[in-house]
Amino acid sequence: MPTVLIIDDNAAVAMALDVLFSLHEIDTMSAASPAAGLALLQRAAFDLVIQDMNFAADTTSGAEGKALFAEIRRRHPDLPVILLTAWTHLDAAVDLVKSGAADYLPKPWNDDRLVASVRNLLELGQANRALQQRAQRERRQRRELEDGFDLRGLVWQDPATERVLNLACQVARADVAVLISGPNGAGKERIAEIIQANSQVAGGPFVVLNCGALPSELIEAELFGADAGAYTGATKAREGKFEAADGGTLFLDEIGNLPLAGQMKLLRVLETGRFERLGSNRERQVKVRVISATNADLPAMIRAGSFREDLFYRLNVIELRVPPLAARPGDILPLARSFLGEGKALDACAQAALLAHAWPGNVRELKNVMARAGLLARGDTIAAADLGLPAAAPPGTLPGAPAGVESEPDRDDIAQALARAGGVVAQAAAELGLSRQALYRRMERLGIARP
Repeated sequence: MPTVLIIDDNAAVAMALDVLFSLHEIDTMSAASPAAGLALLQRAAFDLVIQDMNFAADTTSGAEGKALFAEIRRRHPDLPVILLTAWTHLDAAVDLVKSGAADYLPKPWNDDRLVASVRNLLELGQANRALQQRAQRERRQRRELEDGFDLRGLVWQDPATERVLNLACQVARADVAVLISGPNGAGKERIAEIIQANSQVAGGPFVVLNCGALPSELIEAELFGADAGAYTGATKAREGKFEAADGGTLFLDEIGNLPLAGQMKLLRVLETGRFERLGSNRERQVKVRVISATNADLPAMIRAGSFREDLFYRLNVIELRVPPLAARPGDILPLARSFLGEGKALDACAQAALLAHAWPGNVRELKNVMARAGLLARGDTIAAADLGLPAAAPPGTLPGAPAGVESEPDRDDIAQALARAGGVVAQAAAELGLSRQALYRRMERLGIARP
C-alpha cells in the first residue's frame, strides 16, 4: 500500500487528509514541522509528500515551505511533492512548479482533485520505479556480457542486439554448427567473429568465404582446394578454405549461393570431416567449426529444389537472427558516433534524421553515410544536411507519425524512448524529435524521474 507523508503544523489538516486517503487505500504519516518531516524522510520510505508552505505563526510568505521543498528535492530528487497552503501566490506557485513541484493546491482543498492528483503521481512513481529497475537490470546484464565475453569491440545498445549477443555467447562454447540469418549489412560477420572469439577454438584461424562473391564453378575450389591441372588456369596446387581453417572456424557467408554440387560435398565434410581437393583422389581430414550466414529464405529454396534440406538441418543446429538496423534503433546513434570518430559531434537535427531513416542498407549504409558526412561537414558538428538523407520528420513529430502531423509525446512515449536509449536522455530526446532540455521539461511535468 502506498504511503504519503504529510508535513503540516495543523493537526486537523493531517487528520482530515488521513481520513480522506484511508478511504482510497493510501496510508499516511504526519509531521508537524519541516525538521520532523525531514527526519521521517531519513528513516522511512515514502511514495509522495504533501507539505504546507507556512509553519511559524502569522507568516504568509511561504519562505519556510520553499526552503523545505528545496531540501526535499536536494535529498530526494525523485520524490513527488504536492504543495498545500491557505496563502496562494501565483508567482510562487509557478516558480516552485518550474523547480519540480508536482502540484500546488489551495486550502481548503477539493477532495476529488487532491485524490486524483495523488493517484496520478503514485501511478507515475510506480511506472518510474519499474523503468528504473528495468534500466538497472539492463545495465547489469550489459556489464555481465561485456565482462564475461570477448565482444570484439562491438558497438551496441539496443535490447534486440543484446538478445542476439547473449545467444551467440551462450552457444559459442558448444561444438555445433550455427546459421546466422539477417539482411545484408546487418552485421552477421561480426556476430560470427564473436562466436569464434568465445569458442573452444578461439586460438585457431577465422577464415571467411563469401559464397555470393565467386562464380559457381570456382566455389568448390575455394572451399576444398585444387590440385594442379584440376581446371583451366590451375597451374599449381592450392589449399582451400577448409584446410586453411583447420583447428579454427570457417565462416561461409551467403551460403544460399552455394551450387548443389558444392552443397553435397559440404554436407559430407560436415558429417565426416573428410574431403578431396578438386582433381585429387586423396582424402584429407580437418577439424573445423562451421558458421554460415544467409539473407535468403532457405526453406523457400528447399521447396524450390535449389537448396538441400539435409544440409540446411546440418547447418541450422542453432539459428541466430540478426534484426535489420531499423528494428534496433538503440544502436543507431552509438554506431553513428563510432563511425564518425573523435572530434566531431551530431547536432539534434542530425540525430533525429538518423533515427527517422529506414536504413535499407543497414549498418553498412550507416557507416558509409557517416564517412561521407565526416568529409563534407564544414565544422566539427554534423548537421542533418551533411548526412545526405531524405528529409527527416520535423522536430516534435514522433517516429512513425504521418508526414506533417506533429504529436506531443505522452508518458508512455517518453518512458519507451528512455528504455530504448538505456536511460541516455540526449538519445531519447533525439528519437522523440526534441531537444534535451525540452525532454527534461516534459519529464518534470509528467513526474518522470531523471535517469
